[in-house]
Amino acid sequence: MSRPERVADNLNQALHQVMEDDPSVHVLGEDIVDPYGGAFKITKGLSTRYGTRVMSTPLSEGGIVGVGTGLALAGDKAIVEIMFGDFAGLAFDQLLNFAGKSTMMYGRRVEIPLVVRCPTGGGRGYGPTHSQSLQKHFIGIPGLSVFEMSPFHDARDLLPHLLSLGEPCLLFEDKVLYTRRAFRNGEVDDLFVFDLVGPPPYTACVRLDDGTPPDCTLIAPGGVAHRALSAMRSLLLEDEISCRLLVPARLYPFDPGPLLPLLAGTRHVCVAEESTAGGTWGGEVAHELHRHLWGSLSRPVSLVCSAPDVVPTAIHLERDVLVQDTAIRQAVLEALA
Repeated sequence: MSRPERVADNLNQALHQVMEDDPSVHVLGEDIVDPYGGAFKITKGLSTRYGTRVMSTPLSEGGIVGVGTGLALAGDKAIVEIMFGDFAGLAFDQLLNFAGKSTMMYGRRVEIPLVVRCPTGGGRGYGPTHSQSLQKHFIGIPGLSVFEMSPFHDARDLLPHLLSLGEPCLLFEDKVLYTRRAFRNGEVDDLFVFDLVGPPPYTACVRLDDGTPPDCTLIAPGGVAHRALSAMRSLLLEDEISCRLLVPARLYPFDPGPLLPLLAGTRHVCVAEESTAGGTWGGEVAHELHRHLWGSLSRPVSLVCSAPDVVPTAIHLERDVLVQDTAIRQAVLEALA
C-alpha cells in the first residue's frame, strides 16, 4: 500500500509541475538548491532538474522579493520562498510599495505573476521569531492577494492558478501541515466528507454526509483546519452539536458571496485563526458575514484567536498561546447555550 500524499510532497510536486509546464518560471530563496532543498525540503530536486532557473540567494528577504518582482515585471514568472514566514516583515516594503503597487500605478494594468511562499505558524518548537502567523499584516494592501495552503486544496491546481492571476500573491503554508496527509477524493475520516465549492481557488466544505443544516459553521484557514476538525468531532460526539467547516484558499480579497449559500440555516458562525486579535483576516470575515446574516444568527459571529503573547519555544507552552480545538469548542458552546 502506498503512503498517503503529504502536504509537503504535494507542494514539491506542484513546483516541479509549474516549472516543467512553463520555462518562464523561476524559483528563488535561501538554501533552496540541492542537496539541501530548502529548510522544509519543499524545493528538493528542483535545482537538479531545472538548473539556473532555481537560485539560492543571499540572506535578504527584501532583496529576494525585489528580484522576484523585477523578473515578473520583465515578463517572466517568479516563486519566492521565505525560509520562515516571520521574515516576510523584512520584505514588507517590497510587497507594499513595489510588488503591490506595480500592477496599477503605471496608467494601465501591468501583469506581476509573483508568488511569495511563507512557511508560517507555531506548534513545532521553533521559538518566538520563527513561529508567528503574520497573515493579518498583509490584509488590505491594494494589489496584493493573500492565500493559505490547506490539506484539502491541491497545490498542483493552486500554484498555476496564482501565477495565472498576474498579480503578486502571498501563499502562507502552516508548517504543521507539511508532514500531515493531504485529503483527497472528498474523504476526511469516519465522520466527515468534503467538497470543493465556489469559483477557483475554491473553498473546502467539510460536513456530515447527511444533508441536514448544521447548528454551527466554523470558518478557518488551512493551518487551523485540523484543530477545527477536532472541535467538530467533540462537539458532535460529546455535545450533539453538528458543525460544518469552511476552509478558503483565498484569504484576501475576501468575497462573502460564495460562502453565503453554505451558511443557510446555520444558527451560529465561528471564525478561528492563529493570528493574535486585532485587525485580522478573521475580523474582516466576521464583519462581512455578520452584516449579511445578522437577522438569522443566534449571536454575533464568534472570533477565536491566539493569545496576545510571543510564541514560546517549548511545545507544551506553545499550546497555552496558540489557538486550540478546546477554545473553538468553548466558543461554540457559549454561543449556542
